[in-house]
Amino acid sequence: MISSKRASKLVAGLLMVGVALAAPAAQAMNMIRDTEIEEIIRKEANPVLTASGLNADDVDFYLVADKELNAFVTGGQNIFIHTGLIQETENPNQLLGVIAHEAGHISGGHMIRSGDMNRAGMKPFLLTMGLGVLAAALGAPDAAGALIGSSQYFGALGALNYSRVQEAAADQAGVAALEKAGLSGRGLVEFFDNFRYQEVFSEAKRYQFFRSHPLSSERIEGLRRRVEAQPHYSETDSPEAMAAHALMKAKLNAFLSPPQQIFIKYSEKDTSFPARYARTIAYYQATEPEKALKSLEALLAEQPNNPYLWELKGQILFESARAGDAEPAHRRSVELKPDAPLLRINLAQTLLAENTPEKTEQAIQELGKALTVEKDNAFAWRLLSEAFDSKGMPGQARLAAAEYHYAVGELREARVFAMRAREHLEKNTPDWRRATDIVLVSDPSDDDLKTIAREDRGPSPSN
Repeated sequence: MISSKRASKLVAGLLMVGVALAAPAAQAMNMIRDTEIEEIIRKEANPVLTASGLNADDVDFYLVADKELNAFVTGGQNIFIHTGLIQETENPNQLLGVIAHEAGHISGGHMIRSGDMNRAGMKPFLLTMGLGVLAAALGAPDAAGALIGSSQYFGALGALNYSRVQEAAADQAGVAALEKAGLSGRGLVEFFDNFRYQEVFSEAKRYQFFRSHPLSSERIEGLRRRVEAQPHYSETDSPEAMAAHALMKAKLNAFLSPPQQIFIKYSEKDTSFPARYARTIAYYQATEPEKALKSLEALLAEQPNNPYLWELKGQILFESARAGDAEPAHRRSVELKPDAPLLRINLAQTLLAENTPEKTEQAIQELGKALTVEKDNAFAWRLLSEAFDSKGMPGQARLAAAEYHYAVGELREARVFAMRAREHLEKNTPDWRRATDIVLVSDPSDDDLKTIAREDRGPSPSN
């Protein structure tokens, strides 16, 4: 689901998170989380990452909600992809070509090594959830933003330029990885070919991707010769991969574009599943829940075991103030995909909205399962804090609040809530120790350290 403190409306399917930066001059980035889209990218990319000599589980993908065509690697093994780049790819192989190229930068060690970058120490703490769960947060900007780096860090990203030697090396590594994975490198050549005209543009007029990844006719032709010589050059995308790619683009379009544009782009004459999916989302975006639900029921009749359709149904009902009706839909999405933490957070939020002791306890259980998978999920911690507070458990509520603030990089607030949590938690329990740990890693004051040391020593012996 897409949502943001910059968004005028919560939307389903993706979560958009505004990145809070330290300096006003630094341009903010809107990060997207969506289980369905992440699954599509991960399924296609993992073989290429493995063929690149990387542990696919160690590579994280981050989607940036930006029409600008761009992709980059930073912070170790983190691949950032702009939605604008995805929309410009014509098929999965073109997107995989870009991913293989970026993986080549990782395997080649083409990282930013400046002192500023090392000091920045980016740690991406992204708010994660499913269908528009920031409804309450729109009135509380602190809940909608995530601090994933400093202004110096993102300033360095904008200034980064790979050398032509590094670009050539990443090209070669990408082609080799695609071939090893049994895939064609043709998509990478096609993608570069589509933007060959960027070579003649001034630096300021080029897409950001081609400012950081210098493009030239010689580079494209050299890459083409190498790709055409590979045994798997003629391999094509499977029908399943093509369908998933079309669905991903339609979903991104539907959530990031005005509804009227979607109704034009995906007219009623287009009866494909991606087009009908996009129109369903557009009805939802246009605040026409009954039309959205009617369209969605037709999709569910075709794919009754699609967890993301149930997720969308749950959110449409939830945002129509029908939490009780939304719960079964969200439960069904979790049943169909129990390993997806964002879907569990959707369910937990719905349970909390029903506002009964039984539902609150169920929400706590769902949030606990989600946090087992994504321990830095800031929104889950925020919901958990609210749940514990409603149950009259101040220690656990303050500890969860400390976790939330730590996850979004607000160290002072994290320290304050952790110190308060320690006052209510039983000493030497796991929760009490965790609260102490948060204090110690959140720039504690001398008074905080003295308090902790005094409590660790225990009461002074009597004479």
